[in-house]
Amino acid sequence: MNRHAERSLFLVALGILVSDQATKLLVTRNLEFLGERVLLNGFFKIVHWGNTGAAWSLFHGNNLALALVSGIALLVLFFCRRHFGTDTALGQIALGLLFGGIIGNLIDRLRVDHVIDFIRFYVCRRESGVELGFPAFNIADSAICVGVGLLFLMSWRENGEPAKAAPSSPTGENAK
Repeated sequence: MNRHAERSLFLVALGILVSDQATKLLVTRNLEFLGERVLLNGFFKIVHWGNTGAAWSLFHGNNLALALVSGIALLVLFFCRRHFGTDTALGQIALGLLFGGIIGNLIDRLRVDHVIDFIRFYVCRRESGVELGFPAFNIADSAICVGVGLLFLMSWRENGEPAKAAPSSPTGENAK
C-alpha cells in the first residue's frame, strides 16, 4: 500500500476516532448516566447508556473479553489490510471507518469499563405507552457498520461481475 493510501486510511480513522470521543465527552459532561434528553418526541433522543456487551448488548457483561477480541481484530485488520482493497479509495475509507470505530469503542471499554452509547431512535405505542426502539449506539458503532457494509459491497461487486467470455473461434467454439 502506498503512502497516499496509508495517509487516507489514517485520516478517516482519525476523523472517526476524534468525532466519536468528542461526542461521547459531550454526552458524559451534559447528561447523567442513564439519563435521556428527547430531541424529537416519539422518535429520537440522546441518552447516556453503557454497554458491556457487543452489538444489541449481545454477550452483556463481557467487557474485558470483548476488549481483548477488539484488540485482536484491530491487529488482524492492520496486518491484513492489503487484502481489503486498500488500493482503492473505497477500500481506504472502509478500513479507516473500521479502525476508527474499533479504537473508539476500545478506548471506552478500557477507560470506563463499557461502551458509551447515546443515539436512540424509538417510537411509543399509543395504547400502552411502551417504547419500542433501535438499540442505542454511537459514532464508532455507525462507522464499524458502514465500514463492514462497504467491504461487503466491494467484495460483492468484485465477485459479482460476470466473467468475460473467451473469444470465439470462427466455428463458434471457444478458443482454449
